[in-house]
Amino acid sequence: MGKIYNDEESSLDFVKGKKIVVLGYGNQGRAWALNLRDSGLNVIVGLERKGNSWILAEKDGFEPKYINDAVKDADILIFLLPDMVQREVWEKSIMKNMKEGADMVFAHGFNIHYKLILPPKTSDVYMIAPKGPGNKVREYFEKGGGVPALIAVHQDISGNALNKALAIAKGIGATRPGVIETTFKEETETDLFGEQVILVGGISELMKNSFATLVSKGYQPEVAYFETINEMKMIVDLIYEKGLSGMLRAVSDTAKYGGITVGKDIIDEEVRKRMEKALTRIQNGEFANEWIEEYQRGMKTVKSNLNEVDNSLEEKIGKRLRDLILKGSPK
Repeated sequence: MGKIYNDEESSLDFVKGKKIVVLGYGNQGRAWALNLRDSGLNVIVGLERKGNSWILAEKDGFEPKYINDAVKDADILIFLLPDMVQREVWEKSIMKNMKEGADMVFAHGFNIHYKLILPPKTSDVYMIAPKGPGNKVREYFEKGGGVPALIAVHQDISGNALNKALAIAKGIGATRPGVIETTFKEETETDLFGEQVILVGGISELMKNSFATLVSKGYQPEVAYFETINEMKMIVDLIYEKGLSGMLRAVSDTAKYGGITVGKDIIDEEVRKRMEKALTRIQNGEFANEWIEEYQRGMKTVKSNLNEVDNSLEEKIGKRLRDLILKGSPK
C-alpha cells in the first residue's frame, strides 16, 4: 500500500518565498493559482496569449505575463496546460528561458513518462495529481476541505523534491484529506486505463449499447434512457458514498440478484482480455504515439465521434428528459 501523507506531515516552508509560476489558467490552472495564493504563496500566472484566460486571471487579481517572460526568474514552474500543448510550449517558450535549477511540477505524468518533455538534469521534477476537476479543487478548498491527490518524484536533485511536492499539495488543499505517494509511470498508466476502459470509454459504450438494445426491441426511447443512462448517476452516487457493497445493499433484492448474476456474464473473460490489451497499448507507448498523431492531424477522430454522439437518438432523448428532470428538481 502506498504511503499516505496528511496536513501534519507537510509544510509550506519548503516553497515559501519562492516565485511560483502557474502555466495555464484553465480548469486546474485557475484553481491551483487561487488556492496557492490564498495559502500565502507567491504566484504568477503565465500564459501564451492575451485571451479569455488572461482576462479572467486579471479579474481574479493576477497580473499575468507571457510564458517566456514569466519563467525567466521563476523558482517553480507548474505545468497546467493541456497535455498535448505542453511539449510545444516547452520547446518554444520555456526551455531556453527558464532559470537553471527551477523546479518542474506536473498534474499528470504523460509528458514526462512518455519523454515528450526531457527536463534539465539540474531541475527537481515532481507531480501533484488531484483526483478531481479544478472546480472541485477550488470549491473544496474554499469550504475548508480538499480534493485528495497523488504525488510522485521523477527527479530529486535538491534532496527536497518530496517535501516541496507535499508543500504544493498542502497549498492547494490536497493534504487536508491526504495524498498518496506513487510514480509518474503508475499515475500515467492507471489514469489513461481508467479513462479508456471505464470512466469515459467503457461506461459510455455500455450505456449506448444497452439503450440501443432496448430501443431496437420496440421499447420507448424515453423509458430506455431512464433505465440505461439517467439512473447511472444514482448508482455511481451510491458507490461514491457507500462503496460497491453499500450500493448492493441499498438497491432492491431483485436488482442485487440480477446484477450479480448477469453482470458477470456481460463483463466476461473476453472483455477482461480486451482490457488487458488496452493496458498493454498504454504501457508500451502505442496509445501515446497514436494520440500524438491524432492531435497533430487536428483531432479528426475526436471531432467526428463527438458529432456522431451529438446527433444520436440517446442524446436527443436525453436533452429532452434532462429538461424535465431540471424542472422537477428542488430549487
